[in-house]
Amino acid sequence: MNSENFTLSEKIVSPSYIRQGSQARRSHEQLIRHLLEQGKCPEEGWSESTIELFLNELAVMDSNNFLGNCGVGEREGRVASSLVARRHYRLIHGIGRSGDIAAIQPKAAGSSLLNKLTNSVVLDILKLAGVRSVASCFVVPMATGMSLTLCFLTLRHRRPKARYIIWPRIDQKSCFKAMITAGFEPVVMENVLEGDELRTDLEAVERKIDELGAENILCVHSTTSCFAPRVPDRLEELATLCAKHNIPHIVNNAYGVQSSKCMHLIQQGARVGRIDAFVQSLDKNFMVPVGGAIIAGFDESFIQEISKMYPGRASASPSLDVLITLLSLGASGYKKLLSERKEIYLFLAQELKSLASAHGERLLHTPHNPISLAMSLDCLQAENEKAVTQLGSMLFTRQVSGARVIPLGKEQTISGHTFRGFMSHSEVYPCPYLNAASAVGITREDVTLCIKRLDKCLKTLKKELNTAKSSSPVPPLTYGHMPLI
Repeated sequence: MNSENFTLSEKIVSPSYIRQGSQARRSHEQLIRHLLEQGKCPEEGWSESTIELFLNELAVMDSNNFLGNCGVGEREGRVASSLVARRHYRLIHGIGRSGDIAAIQPKAAGSSLLNKLTNSVVLDILKLAGVRSVASCFVVPMATGMSLTLCFLTLRHRRPKARYIIWPRIDQKSCFKAMITAGFEPVVMENVLEGDELRTDLEAVERKIDELGAENILCVHSTTSCFAPRVPDRLEELATLCAKHNIPHIVNNAYGVQSSKCMHLIQQGARVGRIDAFVQSLDKNFMVPVGGAIIAGFDESFIQEISKMYPGRASASPSLDVLITLLSLGASGYKKLLSERKEIYLFLAQELKSLASAHGERLLHTPHNPISLAMSLDCLQAENEKAVTQLGSMLFTRQVSGARVIPLGKEQTISGHTFRGFMSHSEVYPCPYLNAASAVGITREDVTLCIKRLDKCLKTLKKELNTAKSSSPVPPLTYGHMPLI
C-alpha cells in the first residue's frame, strides 16, 4: 500500500499497529530501492517475501495485468492456465522486441525492468567472480552451444570472407556443433600431452593461422572449463596470438564462473591480448534450470551487437530464475558456495587418490584443472577391455550421476568429422580413466557416497571377472596336434 492508503487504514485499525505494518513494508522497499539505485547483487540475500513482493510489483506494471486492459493484438500476454501464470509470476510478455533482445517493451515495463536489472546483477557477479574489467553482459534464453552460435553469426558480419574457426580440441558435442550450425568449418587442433595433462598446442595454432591466412579465420574458439585430463586452454597466449594477427577470440567458459582460476585466465587474457566474448551457462554456475546462458565481453558495443543479432522476443524465464537465485543468495551467499566448492575439490581429490591406490590405480596429475579430476583404469582395462564401459553402467544404475568412464579407442563422427579417442580429447591418450567433478552445490556427503559406491562397484566387477576366469575351461597343453600328458 502507498502512504495514503496507510493513513486511511488508521481510521479502521489502531494507528500504532498500522505504523508498525508500514515500517515493516518500508524495510522491504528499502532493499528494493538499493537494488534499483545500485544495480548490484545485494551483499546479503533477500527473504522470499521480499522477492515475491518485488516480482508482484514488477508484474502489475505489465499491460496484461492492467485492471482495465483491453487487448486486441495478437500478443497480449494471455495465459490459459492459472498454474502457468503463477509459475511465471504473471510476467508473461518475455523480454526484448523483435529487433533487439535488450530493447524496452512498451507493453511490459515490469518485464523490461526485470531484464535490465538481471543483466546488471549478473555483470556484478562476473566481476565478483574474478573478471573485474568485464564491460557488458546479457542473459540469453539459450544454452551455451546456441549462445556460441549467436556470437559466431555476429562475427560473420564483421568478417564476411572468413570461413574457418580454429578450435583446440575438446570432446564436447555442443561447442563443435555450434560452429557447424553457424556455417563455419572447424579447424580441430589436437592437444599436446604434458605429463598427464592435455594442453593447448600453441605452435600448431600459430602455424595454422599462417597456413590459412588470418583474414580467412573467423575466430579462435577456446575453452576454460573442461573434463580432466584436459585442462583450460592457454588463454593468455591465445589472446596474445589473436591480438597479434587481428583475429577475434571467443571463449567457451561453460561452467567456469565457479572457478577463480578460469575467471582469472579470462581477465588476464583480456589484459594482455584479445578476448571478444566469453559465454557461460546459467544452470551449471548458478543452480537454475537448463535453458539460459550469459554472453559477456570487454567491448560494450560488440556485446550490444550480439544482442541485436538475436531474432525476435525471448523468454524471460532464465532471467527470472537467475535473478531470484542471486537475490536469495546475495553476494555473500554466492561467495560462500564458491569457497565450499574449492574445499570439496580438495576433499574429492584426496578421497579419489586413496581409492585409486587401494585398487592399483592412480589419480591423474592435472593441477591446471580446478574443477574436474580423473582416475586411471589401467588395471581394469588389463583384466577385460569391456570392463571399463561396464563400470560406467554399474555406476549409473547405482545412481552415481555425472561420473564419466572413458575407454580407449572410441570413435565418434559429428557432422562429417571423425574424432578418434572421442571423449578423451586426444587421439592417443595413454590410459582409460574415470572423471569426477567438484561443481558448485556439491556436498561432502555427495563425495563420500560416490566413493563408497565406486569402491563397491570396482570390487564387484573384479570379483565377477575373476569368477569368469576361474570357471572357463582350460584347454590341455598340446604339442602340435597331440595332447601333452
